[in-house]
Amino acid sequence: MSEAMTAAGNRPGRVPLRAGSPGSARAWLDSYDGRDCVAFEVEDNDTDRGALSPADSKTLERAAQEALVRQIPLVGFLASSGADIDSGIAATMGWGRVAKAVVKCSGQVPVIFCATGPAVSGPALLLGLADIAIATEDSYAFVTGPRMVAQYTGEVISSQTLGGADQLSRRSGVAAFLVEDTDAASDLVGALLSLLPAHADELPPRWAVDDPPDRRTPELSDLLPDSPLGSYDVRNVARAVADDGDLLEYKADWATNLVCAFATVAGRPVGILANQPQSLAGTLDIACSQKGARFVSFCDAFNLSLVTFVDTSGFQPGKDLEWRGIIRHGAQLAFAYARATVGRVNVTLRKSYGGAYIVMDSRHMGNDIALAWPSAEIAVMGARGAVEIVHRRASSEERAELESAYEERYLNPYIAAERGSIDTVIDPSETRAEVAAALELLDSKRESLPRRRHDNTPL
Repeated sequence: MSEAMTAAGNRPGRVPLRAGSPGSARAWLDSYDGRDCVAFEVEDNDTDRGALSPADSKTLERAAQEALVRQIPLVGFLASSGADIDSGIAATMGWGRVAKAVVKCSGQVPVIFCATGPAVSGPALLLGLADIAIATEDSYAFVTGPRMVAQYTGEVISSQTLGGADQLSRRSGVAAFLVEDTDAASDLVGALLSLLPAHADELPPRWAVDDPPDRRTPELSDLLPDSPLGSYDVRNVARAVADDGDLLEYKADWATNLVCAFATVAGRPVGILANQPQSLAGTLDIACSQKGARFVSFCDAFNLSLVTFVDTSGFQPGKDLEWRGIIRHGAQLAFAYARATVGRVNVTLRKSYGGAYIVMDSRHMGNDIALAWPSAEIAVMGARGAVEIVHRRASSEERAELESAYEERYLNPYIAAERGSIDTVIDPSETRAEVAAALELLDSKRESLPRRRHDNTPL
């Protein structure tokens, strides 16, 4: 038994579950900075590499069931080579029961799993079932390993190249956070739980902060570049609005054209989404649609209000994206926003065109308060694209005049405000104050949902 396992069972404040059960898995009632949870650990030991036996599966299943009954978060630390081959089909059946128990927790209590070593086959899929997956630097995860890859494709590949922590965070988007080691993962779990309610019927905890809610943000007045094609780091906007500039960025290395982050505003935990002009000019593609949809759904499930900063010229064009199903995946982001019932504040910073305008939590998708900077451009498309379509036979001089007229007539937030798509045009220096006031106003928002078994997400 590892030192970590021994500590899990013996440290004061931890109550073991199924303490006498043999195998690689241990489970217990735990607490992170006063936040109760059910935790489990699967050890990658020298004997069986953390292979899940039927007894191990029962321990993990019990942990998930206990979390659901007690209405507290489920936290897991996984280092497993997969099902125990010596146990035969019984090990596979046991994993199925674990998966079912974890799915029952979905949307009811937060589920956070950490890959601290190998996570192969079934354990890898458990990472996919978690609300938030954390990977340590020496971990790896895959459904089929290097031997199977070599056998079926002829390609020789290492475990780290196939499913190492860097691949999980940058390429596949499985890991929401990448940390150094298990201790860092435990610290991060504590930080996440401090922002989340224990269960879906509870509000997130309020933080005591010294940052005034009406603090001015003059630095944002000069943030946008002079050129409409220029880029900037939208995280500077999010930091200016967040308490003390603190952001806990979700899937920071994957789908970087959309920034998602946890933060607090006036002590209130929120989820922030923002188009990132520094990556693909902030356009929407398949990966960022999936990332945003998952983040919105999680925040909505656990009562975190949403703050969305918009600066996008639309969906990224391309044959490859269309063939890979950007229609389905783009619909996932629209679906997530449309069904969200938490408070939703939208701030248009610069460009907001066409379908992307609708998808990024527009008024017509149901946002509660829509704000805009004077630089906001809300239209079907940019001036050049519009003129090329409507006046394709015009000369270069005529096109320049038409583009200028289009910009003056359509590319400003006041037209949208006249039509009710924008509530208020605000000075960038008042962004934090306006967002904080909007969230305060929405603090008592409650929606009555129609009775139905479940919706049908466009997966």
